[in-house]
Amino acid sequence: MDLVNVIGFSAALLSAVSMAPQVLKVYRTKKTGDLSLWAFSVLAGGLFLWLIYGILIRAIPVIIGNAVGFIFSMYIVMMKFRYG
Repeated sequence: MDLVNVIGFSAALLSAVSMAPQVLKVYRTKKTGDLSLWAFSVLAGGLFLWLIYGILIRAIPVIIGNAVGFIFSMYIVMMKFRYG
């Protein structure tokens, strides 16, 4: 694996893992009152567009990182609707 892919996969891993603590907290507590629906919705939209971009240019690190981030952010959005 070349340096460019190592950097790309490292960035994808760090970006995806950064949201995991928030997802776990919402999963465990079922509390979303302090979270901004607007912020997570916009984040999900941006991650979705990055995912599409990654697919179009066939960049696996971009696809993986943004797919995981999109799933995590959509989970937060859905839980925000469910638990308020």
